[in-house]
This record gives sequence, structure tokens and C-alpha cells, in this order.
Amino acid sequence: GRLLADGLVVQPSPRLTVVSDIDAGDIRELFEVRRALEETAARLAAGGAEGALFAALAGEFARTEAAADPDAYYALIARFDETLDAAVANDYLTAALKTVRTHLVRVRRLARDNPARLAASVAEHRLIASAVAAGDAELAAHATHVHLHNALVAILASLEGTP
Repeated sequence: GRLLADGLVVQPSPRLTVVSDIDAGDIRELFEVRRALEETAARLAAGGAEGALFAALAGEFARTEAAADPDAYYALIARFDETLDAAVANDYLTAALKTVRTHLVRVRRLARDNPARLAASVAEHRLIASAVAAGDAELAAHATHVHLHNALVAILASLEGTP
């Protein structure tokens, strides 16, 4: 029932449940919403008092070899997201982000086997975390924008079968 409510599965008949399709248009729409929410979250977090937490995360990103251990890298991103959500302290924003992240899990796997994209993503997350730690709201938002643009381009290229 939860998967159906989240739009991750469809029920063409009462006895049949299948994973819902996702295409390039769906991914673009998801990233439009993601961009609005995550850029706002980065701006808000940069105005908070959790600079030391984000500085520590930036250090962890600096030491991460994502291609060597993608699972550990995605766990680090999850911790970054949790820290960002706590720093924002806006239940409406974090609820919307949670919905977006539920759908994002489906498309993230398209970039998972791309070592160059993973390395770039590490650097992008490090910059976002460093900007938040420094209290630079505009840099945090712009770095988030660049990260999301690069992620979208890589995911769409993966769908098309190009590197």
C-alpha cells in the first residue's frame, strides 16, 4: 500500500502489482522539484549554528573513495541529508524532501556504476558541506545547483546509453 501511495508501483488489476515506469521526463520533473527544495535547504542550513557538523562532513567527503565503496558513499550522503534536514528545522520542507528522496533512490542507481560521476559527486558534496559550514548561503545553493545539474546530465546520459 505504501509503495502504491508513493507511486513506486501500479496496480493494473487487483491481483497484479508492478513497478511503475520512470522515463527521462519523469526524471527531469523530479529534478525540478529536487532543485527547488535542496537549494532552499542548503541556503537555510548555511544560516544555522551547525557549522562544525558540516565541516566534519566536508572532511569525510574529502577522504571518501566513492567508486571503491559506493555503499559507504551513499551512507555518507544519507548522513549529510539527515544533518541538512536537522539544520533546516522545517518539517514541511523535510517532508517534501523525503518524498523526493524516495523517488530518487530509483534513479540514483543509474549513476552508481560511473566512477567518474561518483568522484565528481564527492567533490560537489564536499563543496556544499564546506559552504554550509562557512555560513555562505549563496555558495551552498549554487554548489547544490551545480551538483544537481551534473547528476541529472549523468542520469539522462545513462538512460540513453552514453557515457
